[in-house]
Amino acid sequence: MNLEQKYTRLKDIIKNLESVAIAFSGGVDSTFLSKVCKDVLGDQAIAVTAKSSTYPEREFKESQKLAHEIGIKQIVIVSEETEIEGFTKNPSNRCYYCKHELFSKVGEVAKEHGVKYVLDGSNFDDLGDYRPGMKAAKELEVISPLKEAGLTKDNIRNLSKRLDLATWDKPAFACLSSRFPYGQEITLEKLSMVDKAENYLRDIGFKQFRVRHHGDIARIEIAQDERAKIFDVKIMDEIGNEFKNIGFDYVTLDLLGYRTGSMNEVLKEEDKI
Repeated sequence: MNLEQKYTRLKDIIKNLESVAIAFSGGVDSTFLSKVCKDVLGDQAIAVTAKSSTYPEREFKESQKLAHEIGIKQIVIVSEETEIEGFTKNPSNRCYYCKHELFSKVGEVAKEHGVKYVLDGSNFDDLGDYRPGMKAAKELEVISPLKEAGLTKDNIRNLSKRLDLATWDKPAFACLSSRFPYGQEITLEKLSMVDKAENYLRDIGFKQFRVRHHGDIARIEIAQDERAKIFDVKIMDEIGNEFKNIGFDYVTLDLLGYRTGSMNEVLKEEDKI
């Protein structure tokens, strides 16, 4: 299917659902999905955003702005993953615990508002990575219209630009718990360190990056088209000193740069639950 056919299929899928609650983070995918749902279903579409220690305040405030611009009703819930049994131990299927908690709570909101279906923003590209959260979505009968319509990330960015959504070129984002090697305990203090470090990099002008937390070491991943900027002695000194103030003893730069799911690279097939 070409892009127009995929877009038409997406709208048809949404129309047939009649009423929906979207798990809305303010990212590229969930913002686009919320916009189309609002356009197709009007007030029969609501956006549900979960506040937690793994979701930066900056992202939450941006989600509020986006929901207002789209004109969709946003409902805010609390979903504290660090209180979920097993989550802080950071097993390889950590994302399952998180998504099960999230989708369960979005489902409760949907019932309270007489909404038939819960949607998430998974897209067709997500089929190519290890994503245990999809198991939770399947168990809780969450629907992924973008995936069903065959829409890739690039497709979604192109359509978002056409719809004048500010997120069309927004860097990819994943919850802060994805910054830790599997098996390393996740704590509120560590999450705060990562949040502060990434906020700093964003404030000095970097767009696509990750700060991976390896105990007393911070491993910085910078997108390929931005890596030249960091190879400046003054900038490296400033980043190093700031990260030490945040609490890291050592600050390193990953020579391979930013890539999604880099923590999954060390997993063997038998580790994928």
